Amino acid sequence: MEIVLWTLVYLSTFFAMEFVAWFSHKYVMHGFLWVWHKDHHKKDHDSWFEMNDLFFVVYAVMSFGFVVLWNEFGQWYGLPIAVGIFTYGMTYFLVHDIFIHQRFKLFRKTNNRYAKGLRRAHKIHHKNIHKEGGECFGMLWVPRKYFKL
Repeated sequence: MEIVLWTLVYLSTFFAMEFVAWFSHKYVMHGFLWVWHKDHHKKDHDSWFEMNDLFFVVYAVMSFGFVVLWNEFGQWYGLPIAVGIFTYGMTYFLVHDIFIHQRFKLFRKTNNRYAKGLRRAHKIHHKNIHKEGGECFGMLWVPRKYFKL
């Protein structure tokens, strides 16, 4: 029973992070922390790193906080929450930074409809280089209209 509960908390956290990512992108990244996120939309720098990369640190600290909650304070649910945040972050990095933005030249010639739709939706989002009006979707959900080839 313990493994079932642990797995349920982990999966719930992983999928809840899709909402957290959407919410933080819409209201934090395109809100009061636009100063960190704007270089992700407007490439006016020569560095491989972006200020936007600081958001990975924020989520890593959040995940680490739940590890501390589990390890130092004996709260069993801290570990599956930490692992859920971490695995969502790794998935996000693989999809967003590696697959969509090609920060590493991998998965360039995919022919999958979902993958093409995801890239198309993200490209439309990036056409807006301003703080306001940046329509965005989650990593796991993309409106059907972007799958039309």
